[in-house]
Amino acid sequence: MSKKTTPFGPHLMLEAYNCPPEVLNDANLAYKILDELPEKIGMHKLIKPYVVFAEGNEKKDPGGWSGFVIIQESHVSLHTFIKRRFVTVDVYSCRDFDTDFAIEYFKKMFKTDDVDFVIEQRGKRYPEENID
Repeated sequence: MSKKTTPFGPHLMLEAYNCPPEVLNDANLAYKILDELPEKIGMHKLIKPYVVFAEGNEKKDPGGWSGFVIIQESHVSLHTFIKRRFVTVDVYSCRDFDTDFAIEYFKKMFKTDDVDFVIEQRGKRYPEENID
C-alpha cells in the first residue's frame, strides 16, 4: 500500500537584470528585503537577516552583497552582482505563498522590470503522514 503524498512547497528562483548599481550596492536595502519580505508573504523569521559583502573573483563574480534569512518555513536568500547589474533571489517555503506578489516586490525593490523566474514545486512525493 502506497502512502499519500503532496508537494512539500514552492521554490521561487528569480533573476533580475539591468538593476541600478547603486541599488545592488546597498547593504541596507538587502537587509530590508530579507527583513520585511517574510512577513509580507505570511512567513515567520527564526533569525535576523545576515548580509555580508562578497569580494569579486577572477571569474564570474565581480563582487556584491549576499544575504540570507532562515524562516520557520525554510529560507530567503539573495546575491547581488553590482558590476553586472544582476541579482539572484531564492524564496523557498513548505507553505504556499503569493509568488506573483513576491515577483512584483523584487521588481519594485531592485528597480527593474527585466526578470526571469522559475517556480518549482519541491518535495513532489513528500509523505502526508509520518513513516514509522
